[in-house]
Amino acid sequence: MPSLIVFAREPIVGQTKTRLCPPLDGALAAALYTCFLQDVLHIAHRVSDVRCVIAYTPETAGPYFAQLATEMVTLSQCGDDLGERMDRALRESLTVAPPAVLIGSDIPHLPPNFIEMAFDRLAAGADAVFGPAEDGGYYLIGLRQPQPALLHDMPMSTPAVLQDTLQIARQLGLCVELLPMCYDIDTAADLQRLAVDLRAAPADVALHTRTFLASTALRHML
Repeated sequence: MPSLIVFAREPIVGQTKTRLCPPLDGALAAALYTCFLQDVLHIAHRVSDVRCVIAYTPETAGPYFAQLATEMVTLSQCGDDLGERMDRALRESLTVAPPAVLIGSDIPHLPPNFIEMAFDRLAAGADAVFGPAEDGGYYLIGLRQPQPALLHDMPMSTPAVLQDTLQIARQLGLCVELLPMCYDIDTAADLQRLAVDLRAAPADVALHTRTFLASTALRHML
């Protein structure tokens, strides 16, 4: 069965979503990210006929994620940088059954059909699928077989990461498909935008995040 991997980290006060501080403090940022996780796991469970995996960090977070994601396979992230950790998580899942799709955990508003599109395009013959993020990165990567050249030694936090990755894919002769654009929640401006978008979205979109953003503690910040 194909794998859907959620890349996640344990919410630790002072170490989680620090780019949202200010306007949030460390405790609120960790609590907000917990809501992100809950919503992204809900999205994952809405995708049918996939093996759901949560790849977590730090290594000591196994018990936390085993309790949070009781119906998912848990896997510790392993590698010296983000690209290597992503490659290893994808590689492990691809050995079980291709294809594999990996998403981040900063997108509680991601439509599940974007993920379904990724699997459909891989099944139709694409070697790689990317979900472009508005900041120049990507919120999703899907592969039919390991492609370490797309991930190793690739600076992941630059506005050019997707374009740099696509250039390598072209050099390798890979068939690449792109999904619709989406945005991660990294900054206060992103969070304010999400709060506005959720007010107009169906009630079942990002339910945990929506409830948290409507709380008294955050209302005056957004």
